[in-house]
Amino acid sequence: MDKKKTQVSVLFMLFSILFCVCLIAANVLETKQIAFGPISLTGGLIVFPVSYIINDVICEVWGYQKARLLIWTGFAMNFFFVALGAICDVIPAAPYWTNDAGFHAIFGLAPRIAAASFVAFIIGSFANAYVMSVMKIRDGGKHFSARAILSTIAGESCDSLIFFPYEIVVLPLTIRVVKYVKKHEGEDAYDNNISYNVFKIFSLG
Repeated sequence: MDKKKTQVSVLFMLFSILFCVCLIAANVLETKQIAFGPISLTGGLIVFPVSYIINDVICEVWGYQKARLLIWTGFAMNFFFVALGAICDVIPAAPYWTNDAGFHAIFGLAPRIAAASFVAFIIGSFANAYVMSVMKIRDGGKHFSARAILSTIAGESCDSLIFFPYEIVVLPLTIRVVKYVKKHEGEDAYDNNISYNVFKIFSLG
């Protein structure tokens, strides 16, 4: 087994941390309603462009197997954060603390938001990574823009089509990030002869 394929770089680690932070932040930000003119949205909207850029970059540069590890890691960290918030929310507040209602408004809603989004997140993220991986092999590494857009259509069709326009808006940034990371890491993975089983979390090479 290629030792390099079973290890992760510092840059991959940093992307992974940012991805987990995005998922955790989304649960909290989703509790706020925002409005753009007549359109009502949630605060979590501002996080999704970042998380989808990271998903595309990881799959394009390091391949599906490391994207799979990232997705399950994000899921686990998100669940852990929500569980801690829920436990803290049910613990009785100190008599002198007067912000219990505000705390509950955020962390009391987070488990319900997370429960509603966990399944959609898993399906959407894996659909996104799968399409990126298969199209890269089919196209011989060409047409990254098409892969980025079509993978998001696949992912968001399973999750929520409301975020699809953001993939197009941030596409120039995604392309620049991918080119930089490939050059910096000296990697450009093609997922030939791998298993797309989403539960083979630690199979990296």
